[in-house]
Amino acid sequence: MTALLVLGAWGGASLTPAAAAPEPRLSAGLLTAMQRDLGLTEPQARERLARERAATALQGKAERAAGAAYGGSWFDATTGRLTVAVTSRGSASAVRETGAAVRLVQHSAKELDAAKERIDRQAAQSAQGAPRGVSGWHVDPRASQVVVDVVASRRGDADVRAFVDRARRAGPVRVEAAMGQAPATFAAGTVGGDPYYTGNVRCSIGFSVHGGFVTAGHCGRPGDFVRGWDGSGMGTFQGSSFPGDDYAYVGIGHGWWTVPVVLGWGTVPDQLVRGSAEAPVGASICRSGSTTHWHCGTVLGKNETVNYSQGAVHQMTRTNVCAEPGDSGGSFISGDQAQGVTSGGWGNCGSGGEIWFQPVNEILWRYGLTLHTA
Repeated sequence: MTALLVLGAWGGASLTPAAAAPEPRLSAGLLTAMQRDLGLTEPQARERLARERAATALQGKAERAAGAAYGGSWFDATTGRLTVAVTSRGSASAVRETGAAVRLVQHSAKELDAAKERIDRQAAQSAQGAPRGVSGWHVDPRASQVVVDVVASRRGDADVRAFVDRARRAGPVRVEAAMGQAPATFAAGTVGGDPYYTGNVRCSIGFSVHGGFVTAGHCGRPGDFVRGWDGSGMGTFQGSSFPGDDYAYVGIGHGWWTVPVVLGWGTVPDQLVRGSAEAPVGASICRSGSTTHWHCGTVLGKNETVNYSQGAVHQMTRTNVCAEPGDSGGSFISGDQAQGVTSGGWGNCGSGGEIWFQPVNEILWRYGLTLHTA
């Protein structure tokens, strides 16, 4: 087994494949995983990846065209295009000229983000934080609302009702009681032969950076010693943040080195990492971890707050890719573009669920790191 344990995923969107960059080399294993988890044929998987790459490249241009009227964006798998929400008809034509589809909405992204931040502050100001019956909250650009997610069986709890009542005063808020259980992180006790260990905790490596690797913050604290899959010393946690954030940087030495690779675990060939362009909501994405290996799904939301038992974590990206204990810290990748490190969620790879990851570009910026790319 190799020492570097990372994960996999894809992203992109909009326009037609002819408008996108030339198709990169795609492994047969990656396409097989997309066929298995997304119910696609091989040609459909190739077509989707091409359209997602185009949408990813279009996001910034479309947002600039929308200006202050920008209400968010997402990849529409049905049409194969990037859809951009705008609050004024006057901005719609400029956005359409970029090649994106347009939806007219009531609230701008700035207004929705401000409402979500007010809920963040409400939770932070409480000595107990958000109640465990509240699983998190996020902006939904499709509905032009902030959604507060609650565990269905606890929607009637007094502390949940009180939290929701306060949240509704923050702005355009909708409450959903769809989750069957509260989210949790995915660290695990020591299992022989798996990725890396801090004490008796096993987690997964995210992405190689020059000097080490990035992973989840709940897996260790600054100064914690790290052992590799073979039990030998790797290095130490140089920085870590959890809760609030869920990211960390491990500096390595002791004969270990970094490579720009995400493990396929024999399910798919190992994947090269060539950059970190952020995939849009609606794009396909894959994850690889030391427990459940390689699984795929789609990006469901961004800039979400997740309420773990240890406290709230902000600016997370939500997916319907499964994970289990030991997968924490592992890679989410979109095509050959790094997306983030596995944080936590609910469910498992038998029954399904939802998983959040901490975006990798935030981690690189926070610690001044450079992603190791092919």
